[in-house]
Amino acid sequence: MYFHGTEVRQRALVLLRGGAKNADVARRLDVPSGTISYWKHVDRAKRGECPGRRSPSCPRCDGRELDEVAYAYLLGLHLGDGHVAQSRAMRVPSLSISCTDTWPGLIAACVRAMQSVLPGNHASKVQRQGCMEVKISSMHLRCLFPQHGPGKRHERRIALEAWQQKIVDTHPWDFIRGLIHSDGSRITNWTTRLIGGERKRYEYPRYFFTDSSADIIGLFTDALDRVGVDWKAANQSRTAQNISIARKASVALMDLHVGPKHWGYVSGSPM
Repeated sequence: MYFHGTEVRQRALVLLRGGAKNADVARRLDVPSGTISYWKHVDRAKRGECPGRRSPSCPRCDGRELDEVAYAYLLGLHLGDGHVAQSRAMRVPSLSISCTDTWPGLIAACVRAMQSVLPGNHASKVQRQGCMEVKISSMHLRCLFPQHGPGKRHERRIALEAWQQKIVDTHPWDFIRGLIHSDGSRITNWTTRLIGGERKRYEYPRYFFTDSSADIIGLFTDALDRVGVDWKAANQSRTAQNISIARKASVALMDLHVGPKHWGYVSGSPM
C-alpha cells in the first residue's frame, strides 16, 4: 500500500491546473492515474469548476476544526487495536478497530469517536467471529494517523508528531482511556489477611496495559506520569511488556477517568 503526502498532491495539482494531462502527471510523479483523477476532481469541485459533492474536509489539509477529545481517544484505540488498510479493490483507505462483542459501550464509543473526528464520513460495524470491527474510510487517514506504516508495529519506531503530542498533553485522560480500552484491562485481585485472629479474604482492583511496542508503552507511561498515576512494569516477556497500576489512589483516579471497557466514554468522561 502506498500513501502520497500533501507535497506530492500539491505538485500534481500545480501541473493539472497548468493544463497537464492526467496520464502525464501520473507518470511524472509515479502516482496511480486513478489517484490523479480523484485529486483533480476534488480540486475542481472545491473551486466550483465542476458539479458534484465536495470531498469531506481534513483538519490537517484544510484547517477544519478537529474534535481533540475524540481524536485523543481514537488515537489511543488506533495505537492499540487499530490499523489502516487499503486493498487493490479499495480506492479509499479505511481505519479498522476490533472491539470484543462483550463491550457494547466500547463499540458505541468507537463509532462516536470516528464520526466526531471525520464528521463527513460514515462509520460502519462489521460482525466478525467474537468481535465487532468498526470501520471508517477517508482519503485523509494518513494525514490524521501518520504512525501507520508497513510491517509490524512493534518492529518499527512509533512517535507522535508535534501536533499530536500537543493534543495528548492537553487531553491525556482521553488518550489513556483509548489505550486501556484497546490493549488494557481492569481486574480484581485478591489475597488474605489476618484480622482479629481470623484470616479474611481481601479484594482489590488494578489496571493492566500490555503492548509489544516499547514506544507505545512509553507513550502510555508518559501520559500516566502527566496525570499523576503511579505505575510499575510487571510480568515482562520476550513478546510483550506489561504495565500495572495497583496503588489505591491511582486506581481511584483510573476509575474516575477511564473505567472498564464496557463504559465507553461521553464528552471526555466515562459513561
